[in-house]
Amino acid sequence: MLLKKRIEFSGHAGAIYSIDGFENFVFTSSGDSYVGKWNLITGTQENFSIKLNSSVYKIKLIKKNSVLIVGTNDGSIHIFDLNKKIELRHFVQHKSAIFEIQENIYQNHIYTSDSDGNLAVWDSNSFDLLLFIPLDCGKIRHILINTFGEKIYLACQNGEIKIFDTTFFNELTSFKAHENGVNYIILHPAKKNILLSAGKDGNIKAWNILENYKLKIKIPAHNYGIYKLDFFNDNLNLVSISRDKSIKVWNSKSFEVLQKIERKQGGHSHAINSFWKKSDSEFVTVGDDKRIIFWEFENS
Repeated sequence: MLLKKRIEFSGHAGAIYSIDGFENFVFTSSGDSYVGKWNLITGTQENFSIKLNSSVYKIKLIKKNSVLIVGTNDGSIHIFDLNKKIELRHFVQHKSAIFEIQENIYQNHIYTSDSDGNLAVWDSNSFDLLLFIPLDCGKIRHILINTFGEKIYLACQNGEIKIFDTTFFNELTSFKAHENGVNYIILHPAKKNILLSAGKDGNIKAWNILENYKLKIKIPAHNYGIYKLDFFNDNLNLVSISRDKSIKVWNSKSFEVLQKIERKQGGHSHAINSFWKKSDSEFVTVGDDKRIIFWEFENS
């Protein structure tokens, strides 16, 4: 299976930081303070945009894609009803940039985190604040919810992965994963006891959950920080994106690099900040070069 570009388009005036989507549509957020909606088939912008007062670092679709949560550089959180096209709520609980927003459908929770190391827990029905937890761990870039929503894993700037239960929010454990900060964490879909982490150090690491998070594998994967990982093609491939401007496709068993895409192969010319997984064989990347690129695995 080879990764090939299907379509590329642009429209933002600043770096694109976050992306989410459903069906053939994606929402993107940018340093230009706008959130846009795009048609992946035509590569054109839909009749939808949101203008905020500062850069938008994170967006998240919730409630089966009927609600969009937008987190900005100044710590504001805006909640929009996409069907009615109205803003439902606006919060200023956080005082620094919002870097992560996740929905736990099992607990009816929304989790938000900021650059000061604070975690907020919200009721996903009322949007009331349930808890605000200062963790003093630096920027929390990613929150992973486990399979049935009873635990969350936090990727922290101080290099730790912190794990909490989602009933009482007791810290279950924490461990040092990457020297210069953890950017992303994901559970291996085929090996349920393996947690993968990606760091600012450009390494991918595999940890055994059943052995008290013992390090099993360390892979020097990219030249700079890795911003996201995910599995494709029935878990045969792992995809990583990085600040080093490259996309890498890995054999998920041997961790052999199968394909590397840079600008000369049609990829991005600047840091790749995020991607949205559309299907088991498709994803869409966004980056500092203001470009949106739709990729698909095809039989070679």
